[in-house]
Amino acid sequence: MRQDQFETLAAQLPIGRDAASVRKRVEAMELLLERAFVLPGTNYRIGLDAVVGLVPVVGDLVTTAMGAWIVWEARNLGMPKWHLVRMGSNVGFDALVGAVPLVGDLFDFAFRSNSRNLRIVKRWLDKHHPETGVIEGEIVDRR
Repeated sequence: MRQDQFETLAAQLPIGRDAASVRKRVEAMELLLERAFVLPGTNYRIGLDAVVGLVPVVGDLVTTAMGAWIVWEARNLGMPKWHLVRMGSNVGFDALVGAVPLVGDLFDFAFRSNSRNLRIVKRWLDKHHPETGVIEGEIVDRR
């Protein structure tokens, strides 16, 4: 498929490649990985990173891949390499410590690499694509 054909097809898909669409996808992935569920009897939120991470080896691989996807989306936005390295380090550190039995599972409850990476992406988007800002769930056009 030629590049122009790919661009035409991508423009027709409901999943956009613009900064606002990327922001929504990254926010949704972070919510799923870090804050999707409330622990019963508490007000503490956890996500798939902590839950799936309980499955030895496979769980850590799956959540690491999902976290790496956020870094990939940031790369596609054109974010600077030093941001990508920092984000990759967050994912790598989470994966490395998360691979240690028991200690890694407890660590997943406290260290939220995907939330850290979302903050990096949001700061960059707010500076370079302010039109993607969100107030109470709605995209605000700041032009």
